Amino acid sequence: MEKETINIRTNFRNSIFYLILAIAAYLVISALINTIIPTNYKDFKVYIIDQYGDYINIVLALIFGYLIIMAFSNSIYWSLRIRYPHGTAQAVKSIMTIVGIGALLASIAGAVAGGAAGVALGGFIGLVIGFASQQVLGQAIAGLFILLTRPIKIGDYATLAGETGLVEDISSMFTMIRKDDGTLVMIPNNLLIGSKIYILKRGS
Repeated sequence: MEKETINIRTNFRNSIFYLILAIAAYLVISALINTIIPTNYKDFKVYIIDQYGDYINIVLALIFGYLIIMAFSNSIYWSLRIRYPHGTAQAVKSIMTIVGIGALLASIAGAVAGGAAGVALGGFIGLVIGFASQQVLGQAIAGLFILLTRPIKIGDYATLAGETGLVEDISSMFTMIRKDDGTLVMIPNNLLIGSKIYILKRGS
């Protein structure tokens, strides 16, 4: 147990390091491309920045934005792993990743359009992403709720969403039960929220 705790703390420090490194790398590269190099090399500014500057910045924002989001999600995951099991921490990580990527795409779309149009476009993109990921995000949030409140646990023999069997796993997206005939059923977690759960036998 002590070895696992040390490993979790090491991974948490590493994730924080990668987060800081990704932010610093983005700031340095962005400054080089948009400020330092154009100031010292006029031809570079004329032929590259003036013509392709917006595209370069979009690519940089996408690449480093994704790296920053993943590093941040990992740091959240490992910080939670100190107190919570893998499933709970993974559920939070999934939610943070989905929200982060949606916010990144919406902000880039808004910045490209600029002004009031940019705000409107960014909001519209955010709504589209929100509707598109509603099912996935709903399942992840439901999974987090189940993992935190723990109405069921692995090893329970229960009836969930009309399916009866042994609870084998509870993840951020699905709860898996093994029926008496050997069939493995993957139940979306959002189906469990608001429905009756029958615990026929508690696991040891």
